[in-house]
Amino acid sequence: MRVAIYSRVIDQSDHSEIQELFNELEAQQIEPVIYQQFFEQIIHTVKFRDHNINTFSHSGDLDESIEFIISLGGDGTLLDTVTLVRNKKIPILGINFGRLGFLASIGKKELKIAVASMVDRSFVLDKRSLIHLDADRHLFGDTPYALNEFAIHKTDISPMIKIHTYLNGEFLNTYWADGLIVSTPTGSTGYSLSCGGPIVFPESGSFVITPVAPHNLNVRPIVVPDDNVISFEVEGRSDQFICALDSRREIVSRSIQLAVKREKFDVSIVRLNENNFLRTLRNKLSWGLDTRN
Repeated sequence: MRVAIYSRVIDQSDHSEIQELFNELEAQQIEPVIYQQFFEQIIHTVKFRDHNINTFSHSGDLDESIEFIISLGGDGTLLDTVTLVRNKKIPILGINFGRLGFLASIGKKELKIAVASMVDRSFVLDKRSLIHLDADRHLFGDTPYALNEFAIHKTDISPMIKIHTYLNGEFLNTYWADGLIVSTPTGSTGYSLSCGGPIVFPESGSFVITPVAPHNLNVRPIVVPDDNVISFEVEGRSDQFICALDSRREIVSRSIQLAVKREKFDVSIVRLNENNFLRTLRNKLSWGLDTRN
């Protein structure tokens, strides 16, 4: 078995867990293929018995021999991993070295269990939908999609903007706000949630449209089916605004034409059998810890 390993930056204090991971992979006769920049970070602190370690630098290096990709970090690292996997159908196993970890929900103490689950195939694959951006100009290279959300923002010092929003060409609303978020069900527990959006189950087949600091207090988040095409026209005093897919962003002209829809392919997130969505919600949001329960 060959698995890819991706990470951005790992704290020095976590290197013992990284060593434990590679030891366990070796014990299970799993060949790691490590992201080049990450490999350069750990080469002097992690001991490899096999000195001929294979590395990869971009999505094109991940061929059909890769059965899984392990993301080491928080949710942001896993979002980066999605841009590497693209439509290759490689399952992503997220080990949480970050903080909250809705996506990277497997803890560092579960490393051995996670590796064993790959070998034994004792896991669940959660299919997660993506959101795709269409524009009349080339944006976000060859990865114009996101796992969590698409967002429109005013620039830092500009006044609020007006975002005319349409569903399948029919006018929905004009949002006078600092911005607008269109999240997938997966993204409903991210930025959208912090702006007052609802939590949506991953398999619900929907988008959540959530305004950011709306001027009109009667404007609330709305859930729409994800077979809609949502398009936008932006007005404002500034000639530019920010367009974002997950943590990636570009500055664009207000004359640009934008629309989002469900991406044609999904991504697969590896989940240990006992870690279902409800359990993740309870653990991450501390539900049920009220002393009156």
